[in-house]
Amino acid sequence: PQIKIANIPIPNAFAYGSPLTGNRVAVTTGLLNTLDMEEIEAVIGHEIGHLKHRDVQTMMFVSLLPAIFYYVGYSLMWSSMYTRRDERRNGGLMALIGIASIAFYWILTLFTLYLSRLREYYADRHSATVVDDGARKLSEGLVKIVHSTTRISRRYSNMGGLSSFKALFISDPDSAEKDSLMLSRTGMIRSDSELVAEYLRRKVTLIEQITELFSTHPNIVKRLRALQEIQ
Repeated sequence: PQIKIANIPIPNAFAYGSPLTGNRVAVTTGLLNTLDMEEIEAVIGHEIGHLKHRDVQTMMFVSLLPAIFYYVGYSLMWSSMYTRRDERRNGGLMALIGIASIAFYWILTLFTLYLSRLREYYADRHSATVVDDGARKLSEGLVKIVHSTTRISRRYSNMGGLSSFKALFISDPDSAEKDSLMLSRTGMIRSDSELVAEYLRRKVTLIEQITELFSTHPNIVKRLRALQEIQ
């Protein structure tokens, strides 16, 4: 794929493209300024994994299904509210179908988020297997991305716009602050390996497990543990 540089201060990377325009991998200027070259190599390996597995096209198609059910349900519920008196029976049926469609929308949305998290694991595994010592490099790159994103987000006030396409990122910038909160209590970390070790010692709480259900990316601790198993 072609390599692009995105002028974004937050360290991250993403893959995009189509059969017509070709595939591309973008790394941000923040990533180039934060990670070592070997970690950037592992991050690009992750993004190439997304392209190899056709994740961009798959997630785009799957994401359309919840949207269809949402708009159908929303339209039917509004239509049922403005039916004539002699058509109230049909209006009640439309409202029932509309409510069922909204319920399917939520179920499909949770499934789409689960599929997004699962494909992040597959992309991690791809990087770990094709890059020399990829599991270690990607683990260190991920924790440095999370740790640096929090610091940079506090400096810039216009980072909220990135949330619209965070599903493309290698790491969710919205969850970076809570992921790195533990590290702020541990004092100075002296090396990348110690940074990874601090995350691995964390216990994933019940609240974090519930929050993960509504996230496009897996919990950072779970991702690191999966990489450790590969390593």
